Amino acid sequence: MGGAAEDRAKAAELGEGDVIRVLLEQHARIRELFDDVKDSSGEHKAHAFDELRALLAVHETAEEMVLRPATAKSGRRDIADARNHEEAEANEVLKDLEKLDVASADFDRQLVSFQAAVTGHAEAEESEEFPVVMAECDQERRQAMGKQLRAAESIAPTHPHPSTAGSTSAQYAGGPFASLVDRTRDAIKAATSDE
Repeated sequence: MGGAAEDRAKAAELGEGDVIRVLLEQHARIRELFDDVKDSSGEHKAHAFDELRALLAVHETAEEMVLRPATAKSGRRDIADARNHEEAEANEVLKDLEKLDVASADFDRQLVSFQAAVTGHAEAEESEEFPVVMAECDQERRQAMGKQLRAAESIAPTHPHPSTAGSTSAQYAGGPFASLVDRTRDAIKAATSDE
């Protein structure tokens, strides 16, 4: 995962709606959100972190349900399993991070670890998994997979729910990450049944 601009340039080389294009665009946005969280404070920092968590919930769930099966079907279950393992490890770091006040030094320290885990995972996807999917799935299949990812992406909020606005602890207590994972799964299943 180079910089956000590099990810977007790679994405632009692919057809609109291609699953790899969608994922590269999401990688770019994730990089930008990490920078935003690191470079901000107060309410803006909390909102940027909420947006990052929401995008990661959708992104990771969609990869697990859409991309990993294609990778495994190509005979590269080892790659699919390695990426799923990395996501599970990153989610453990995220669970710890969610318990911290975004204004604390502990949060900032753990955010660095979390960003390193997410960045390493994305780099492995881009160098190992994306080429497999590009080689094994024709344009039509990648478009269908992209449609599933876009359906999942459409359910991600970009701001806190009004009932929890202003209260980070209320947002965390509501379990937004787990809730988004469930809603993402439902959106992907609905998009798949439309095919």
